[in-house]
Amino acid sequence: MKMCLVVDDSDVVRRVARCIAEKLNFVPLEAANGIEALEQCRNDMPDAILVDWQMPHMDGVEFIEALRTEENGDLPAVFYCATEHDAPQINRALNGGAVDFMLKPYDFNLVREKFQLAGLV
Repeated sequence: MKMCLVVDDSDVVRRVARCIAEKLNFVPLEAANGIEALEQCRNDMPDAILVDWQMPHMDGVEFIEALRTEENGDLPAVFYCATEHDAPQINRALNGGAVDFMLKPYDFNLVREKFQLAGLV
């Protein structure tokens, strides 16, 4: 079964994303920041990652850049997620290795569409 890692410092946001991942038949994993997420990826690389842009200890772009240097770090489809449309940040994330961008709050249909475009579902 495919795995989806949700990286966000908000418990509520992680819970919503977890429910969406489960509905899309993914095993959901969670991390509260980029450092925790990197550790999870080192233990078991997920197929998809939803990563918040602002988090303590390591922001979303820093996580993406670090992930892409890890063994098999090029494999997951990483979606950069934010509450606002900040073009420079989005471009930085895409240049760092994100496959796409999503605005939060998460919406089931949008996540499903993005996952379909990435060949995940």
